[in-house]
Amino acid sequence: MFFIKQYLLFSCAFPLLLTGQTFSAPPKLEPVSGFDLNRYLGKWYEIARLPTSFEKGLVNVTATYSLRSDGKVKVVNEGYKKTRSGKHKVAVGKAKFAKSPDKGYLKVSFFGPFYADYIIVELDPEYKYAIVASSRKYLWILSREPKIDNTVLDKLVKRAQELGFNTSKLYFTPQDQ
Repeated sequence: MFFIKQYLLFSCAFPLLLTGQTFSAPPKLEPVSGFDLNRYLGKWYEIARLPTSFEKGLVNVTATYSLRSDGKVKVVNEGYKKTRSGKHKVAVGKAKFAKSPDKGYLKVSFFGPFYADYIIVELDPEYKYAIVASSRKYLWILSREPKIDNTVLDKLVKRAQELGFNTSKLYFTPQDQ
């Protein structure tokens, strides 16, 4: 088994050595600090996302956060299949802080006891837009409004790229009024 691991390591790294290329890990996903949950609660519009099987074909996607009586956060994700008149999809979940409440790092669950990371890696000081990640596989750009200024959107896409996300795969979610 040791030899197989060594072979795989060598066979993957050797071509990079020949070309002079190096591999560097993307930066760690750090949650924002100074986070205020009460300001974050409410409705957010999905502006862009990395494609996911559970959101495939959905448009007019929103996420609404509210405080539950047990101190956790109720999460309601909604969208429509292909058009606003398409099938309405709703997923209701819960979230809790993963660390201290002043960090934008929550754990979210839509399936029983299974929780996934919900890391707010970028947040406007006025809580008008945000970038949320869950591992390197999932990324969302959210806004309080259904549309976002192109300059702000370009800035957020660039930030996501700096964080190591493949932004060429972003799906820009239609938000028809």
